[in-house]
Order: sequence, then structure tokens, then C-alpha cells
Amino acid sequence: MPEANCDIGLIGLAVMGQNLVLNMNDHGYKVAVFNRTVSKVDEFTSNEARGTKVVGTHSLEELASVLKRPRRVMLMVKAGDTVDHMIDAILPFLEPGDIVIDGGNSNFVDSNRRAKSLTEKGLLYIGTGVSGGEEGARNGPSIMPGGSVEAWPYVKDIFQSIAAKVEDGTPCCDWVGEEGSGHYVKMVHNGIEYGDMQLICEAYHLLKTALGLNADELHQVFADWNKGELDSYLIEITSEIFTKKDEDGQPLIDKILDTAGQKGTGKWTCVSALDLGMPVTLIGEAVFARCLSAMKDARVKASQRLHGPSANPSAPDRAALIENVRRALYCSKIISYAQGYMLLREAAKEMGWHLNLGGIALMWRGGCIIRSRFLGKIKEAFDNNADLDNLLLDGFFADTLNRYQDSWRKAVVSAIEYGVPTPAFSTALSFYDGVRTERLPANLLQAQRDFFGAHTYERIDKPRGQFFHTNWTGRGGRVSSGTYNA
Repeated sequence: MPEANCDIGLIGLAVMGQNLVLNMNDHGYKVAVFNRTVSKVDEFTSNEARGTKVVGTHSLEELASVLKRPRRVMLMVKAGDTVDHMIDAILPFLEPGDIVIDGGNSNFVDSNRRAKSLTEKGLLYIGTGVSGGEEGARNGPSIMPGGSVEAWPYVKDIFQSIAAKVEDGTPCCDWVGEEGSGHYVKMVHNGIEYGDMQLICEAYHLLKTALGLNADELHQVFADWNKGELDSYLIEITSEIFTKKDEDGQPLIDKILDTAGQKGTGKWTCVSALDLGMPVTLIGEAVFARCLSAMKDARVKASQRLHGPSANPSAPDRAALIENVRRALYCSKIISYAQGYMLLREAAKEMGWHLNLGGIALMWRGGCIIRSRFLGKIKEAFDNNADLDNLLLDGFFADTLNRYQDSWRKAVVSAIEYGVPTPAFSTALSFYDGVRTERLPANLLQAQRDFFGAHTYERIDKPRGQFFHTNWTGRGGRVSSGTYNA
């Protein structure tokens, strides 16, 4: 029998899995690896992992046999049925108290189910989001674990050792909560990532169209923005993208087809928001913007028949427009995160999870795609008030929105004047105006619902919870529909 001296086993040697293994090895952990295509194990140990302490195994039974107890087995395989098949395959070689870790991009619904199923079998389960791409996995990702809290002490040192660190050395990894909460937090992270990317694209499109900025000028704008309050990974790489030249010396960005792909986590965020009744409008628009971009042929045809503004706007003040767009981007970013945190709070309430909202912001400050200086302000907001209902009500964010909103509105008006679509900028501003409006026109909507469907309404001069029905036409009866949320 081989000696059981490996600290953790990892299944799935695609790029993310390989890089996590090498990261763990760098931090002194002995890792056993397995891959369904077994030849890949030997390729990895003979090349990328050559000279390391990584142990290659050629069956799940062998993998389990070399692991210290309680066994820690991490899956880095494709989300969906593959995860279930792999769990079923490894189960015969595990015993009560062993820990199964799903590090893929699994849907939190599946993670909830797996947590309950494995608990019933006496095993511990962790579903963890891992963000940062290939580079993060190798050098320090953001790690968001949730599931069986009893398992946390057995993986804490490994995860926090390999995770990214913020300035004071704090790891971008902490326990998230119960069941599938780790994957839920990763899902919302990805949804916010969709929003951030769309906002940056709208800023680029507006500056390019209204000011005619070329790639070199756009590089400078984004590089300047990255020195201030927009300092972030996505702004940084955007500035670098504009410097890349094609073989003919022309900017590569201008030769990339304008159709965006997506893997589904943004859509999952929107579906969950709808299920929970949370108006996460900016991520929704970001997802739909990608869908619209994919309709390339239809857009080409429409561009030949449908026209933009008939009058040319007057030449804008270059510096003023750049600053208006910068402020619009920052304000819209605040809205996006506020909506994301609204969703996290509501999901926690619905699922019975105990989420540390400030801790989540800290986990996102390094290693992950949405890492930015901005997240430190979110951490401060929840440090100041752990029960903060809405990020927009924090002093820092409220003051920023109040100071910047005129520029934000001017940027959106400029986009309208130039016929530049800015769905994320616009929906963020609409949400801001909706939140700060004491009386919305939903009174008319309720009257309409009562008119055609007898759905009833509440009155401002009566206690909440009392419902009324009006016979609007004189022809209807006094019977109302059962009340429900629609």
C-alpha cells in the first residue's frame, strides 16, 4: 500500500487545475493529482510539475489511498453532470468525515443539493468559487468557500496560503456560509464582472464616437483613470489592450469582431434576482447587451435601414466629456455593486445563510477579475454598519453620487445625442432615480391591474395590508381576485 502522506488531492488537470496544484506545491503542500484522461497525469508530472512534490495517480482508488485523513479531494472539472459523475465515482473510496471540494463554476442550486446529499452520507462538502483566471490560480486567486462549516478548519490553511493577499497581508479567502453560498457569491461576483465590463465598453464607445479618440488616446485616458478612484484590474487591462498592434501596425482592437460570448453565470445571477424579486437591472442589461452583440447579421442589416440622430451635436469640450464619462462610469459601478449586495442580502435571508458582506468585499479586493481600490470602500461601509440595508445609504457612496450625478446625467445625454447605446449607464441612472423617488407611478399600475383583473390595491390613507377593489366601469361586480405578487 502506498503511504498516505499527501495533504490534498485534485481531480481535473485543465489549466486552472494545474495552476492551483503548482500554487499549492509552492506553499509547501504535497498534492496528489488525477485526471479522467490518465495520460494527462503523466504529461503534467513530466513537464509542468517536474521537480515538484506532486504525486501522479492513475485511478481514483490510488488517489484516495495516498491522502492523509480526513481526505481532502478537490474537483476542478466542468460544471454540471461531470461533477456529479466524479463525486459518484470517488465516493466508494471515501469514508465518513472526508471532504469533497467542488472548485468549478457550479450553479449554487447544484451545490445546495450536493451539500445535503453528501452530509446524509457522513461526508463534508465545500463548494468554492475560485476567481482570477489562469494567472490568479497560479499566483493567488480569490477563493470563496461555503458548505459544511466543520470542513473549514481542515482546508483553511491551504486555501488562505494560496489565495491572493491585500496590502496588509490579509488573504482574499474566508468562510462564506452554508450550503451553496460559496458558489452563490462567486455567481454574483461574475454578474458584477459582466456589469463592470459592459460599463467600460460603453465608456469606450462613447469616447470613440463623440471625440473620435484613437487607440493611443484611449490608452492614455484609461491609464489616467487607473491612477484614481477607478483603479482596478479591468481598467488596467483595458488601457493595455489599446496598445496592442496587429501585424500591419494597426490597433488590434479595431479588428476584433464585435460579438461577445458568455458562459452563463451572468444569466444565473439575473434568474436568481428575478426569483428573489431584486431589481438587479445593470447586470441584466449587461447580459442582454452581449445577446444583442451576438445578433451581428441583424445589426448590419438594420444599420442600412435605421438611422441615428438627424442633427449633428455641437462639438463637445474634450476634457469635460472625458470627465463626465469617468464620473458616469464610477457612479454606475456603485449602482452595480449596490444591486449585487442587495441580491446577496436577500439570498441569505431566503436560504438561511449567514453571509459576512464586508468579508466578501475583502475577498474580492485581490486575485479576482473585479479586484479594485473601490472594494475597500465597501468593506469600510459594512465595518461601519454591518446591518446596512443598501450600499447607496452609506455616507461615502451617497456623497459621491450626490456630487457626481450631474456629470453622470450629462454623459447619458451625450450618448443619446450621438446615438450611442449605453444600456448599463442608463439603467444605473434610472435605478438611482427610482430609489431616491418617494412616490413612483406604481399607483397607476395597481389601478390598471384592478381595472382589468380585480387584483385590488392598497391605499395611502389606510394601514398597509388592507386591500381594496373598485368597480371602475359600473359593470363589474364586487368580487376581487385573490391577492398575489406579480
